[in-house]
Amino acid sequence: MFDKILIANRGEIACRVILTARKMGIQTVAVYSDADKDARHVELADEAVNIGPAPSRDSYLQADRIIAAAKQTGAQAIHPGYGFLSENAGFARRVEEEGLVFIGPKHYSIAAMGDKIESKKLAGAAGVNCIPGVNDAIETAEKAVEIAKGIGYPVMIKASAGGGGKGLRVAFNDKEALEGFTSCRNEARNSFGDDRVFIEKFVEEPRHIEIQLIGDSHGNVIYLNERECSIQRRHQKVIEEAPSPFISEATRKAMGEQAVALAKAVRYESAGTVEFVVGKDQSFYFLEMNTRLQVEHPVTECITGLDLVELMIRVAAGEKLPLAQKDVQRKGWAIECRINAEDPFRNFLPSTGRLVRFQPPRETMFAAGEPSPQPSPKGRGSESPPHPLGEGRGEGGFYGVRVDTGVQDGGEIPMFYDSMIAKLIVHGTDRLDAIAKMREALNSFVIRGVSSNIPFQAALLAHPKFVAGDFNTGFIAENYAQGFRAEDVPHDDAGFLVALAAYVNRRLLGRAAGISGQLPGHGVTVAEEFVVIGLGEAGKNIHEAVTVRDYQAKSGSSRIETGAGSYEICSSWHLGGARIRGTVNGQPFAAQVERGVGRNPLAIRIAHNGTRLDTLVLSPRAAQLHALMPYKAPPDMSRFVLSPMPGLLVEVAVQPGQKVQAGERVAVIEAMKMENVLFATADGVVGKVLAGKGESLSVDQPIVEFV
Repeated sequence: MFDKILIANRGEIACRVILTARKMGIQTVAVYSDADKDARHVELADEAVNIGPAPSRDSYLQADRIIAAAKQTGAQAIHPGYGFLSENAGFARRVEEEGLVFIGPKHYSIAAMGDKIESKKLAGAAGVNCIPGVNDAIETAEKAVEIAKGIGYPVMIKASAGGGGKGLRVAFNDKEALEGFTSCRNEARNSFGDDRVFIEKFVEEPRHIEIQLIGDSHGNVIYLNERECSIQRRHQKVIEEAPSPFISEATRKAMGEQAVALAKAVRYESAGTVEFVVGKDQSFYFLEMNTRLQVEHPVTECITGLDLVELMIRVAAGEKLPLAQKDVQRKGWAIECRINAEDPFRNFLPSTGRLVRFQPPRETMFAAGEPSPQPSPKGRGSESPPHPLGEGRGEGGFYGVRVDTGVQDGGEIPMFYDSMIAKLIVHGTDRLDAIAKMREALNSFVIRGVSSNIPFQAALLAHPKFVAGDFNTGFIAENYAQGFRAEDVPHDDAGFLVALAAYVNRRLLGRAAGISGQLPGHGVTVAEEFVVIGLGEAGKNIHEAVTVRDYQAKSGSSRIETGAGSYEICSSWHLGGARIRGTVNGQPFAAQVERGVGRNPLAIRIAHNGTRLDTLVLSPRAAQLHALMPYKAPPDMSRFVLSPMPGLLVEVAVQPGQKVQAGERVAVIEAMKMENVLFATADGVVGKVLAGKGESLSVDQPIVEFV
């Protein structure tokens, strides 16, 4: 076994690998860029080496510096995590040539699966179901139309070197095939420097289901069940679960056996994933193989009780797999939500900056990589096999909540890398239990300072079709075609939000009334009658008289009567806390509270189950006076081009005095590997350029002013 390993990555996955290495008694070396000098993975590792400037091309993609850091620190092996160099066959070969061990598959396996056209040919030869199509590069648009007709519409036109949704078009007729081929080829050439394009049948109502497998250097390969990854936005996974609510035992077995056959054909060692597209009739076809650890690996760890990172390390050290196919268990149901730094209400634009507050929900399940108690004496194959991740912490046991993250309170979300803040994983006894646990965990996940996609995740989990397991890869595009808005998250009990706002206000007034030194006869007295007024679009219809009775300062309980009913709320919430837990009518709840939002120091924001409500809680007389207040219109910013997100201004395409037409390019902002081009919305003349190239911008910062 290795004494020391280097993790060639950052963020959540670097922390994840460090935790398992620590459990195994292996020392760790972190590498970091200038932007990550105070990052959590640097703090967790035993040693850390700076490998360059903030952009990943100058640091985390610099193979020479990573290998030099490993040699300098005496690390014997390198774990690449996912992303960056994890699927770079050249890097894997270099590591081996330098006398180090690559904790992942051999370079020849990575190379074999890295090319979409060649991998399909290999899969077909190994007996894996492949989508009908032509896997050779197509030369002309006319030939593409001819092939598409032969396969039968709809077809998918794909770049061989594509990924992340780039170089991909779906065509339903000859015209779309002709145009799709040309644009796909151009996009592939510009994005990947490789313009080879192929065509295959487009599976309607497709699901994206993948098989996790692991192999060792002794020829053993097993599959560890499947993951359902169909909830995607722009080809990026949002929610993953294991097992799939869709496939049958027979389909699961057939997919698993084909994945193992493919892995054996390329002499695969380490953890890997074979991705399939599955039709509504459970027909399944090979999509691609990911020759690395997947982002969503924790859901497989939950239902199997295995630590995949530990298995990767042991296999890389030459050990045999400790279990056979018959020993693989499937216990309960696990769901993972990717918590990203993006604003769902602004078309998911990246959100960077300081994490003013970062308070994940309490973990009640042993996370992979944490030391576990001694396993029970029962052996493998028994009704209750030992759980390598531990038998539980607190009241959670095998089931519960787990948070994998690379950030901490007060940390920075830099603009140079992807937007993931954390992965929230829950493990329940069945699917409905897992959904309930995830909704509760999202309610308890406090993130301030940057926007997050938690409201969107909460909306997805509450959607009737998701709860019923009735979805495919088009689910988000179909149900949120106009984007995501606050009104897309109807609360199942809006009266509770009103009652909770009144309760929070009563607790605040209770503290004010208890302050010593108040002038006799002029102290704060608190009545029982209040009016809750909703603010903003989500609260425009809320103007409700409420009564707060039986207030008990010591126990934190009161009865709030609203137009919707009566709510007995009891909580030990302390007044500065962002998270409020307690019971309502005897049932437990968790919600979030924020005061002084929207530039109004009296406003109280309540967030629960994805719904966010801003309110004013006033006395009846103050509410009457509030209604007489004149409306102050926000300033007219239509003459300005504003930055829609925090980011780096990489280009200003106009100059003062220049005439600009509607739709003309004005500026380009870069953040989190995304380029956002800003266009003029109307004809005009540039008056001033207010920001310069290379400047870091905040949200809504003016860039250009028109006259």
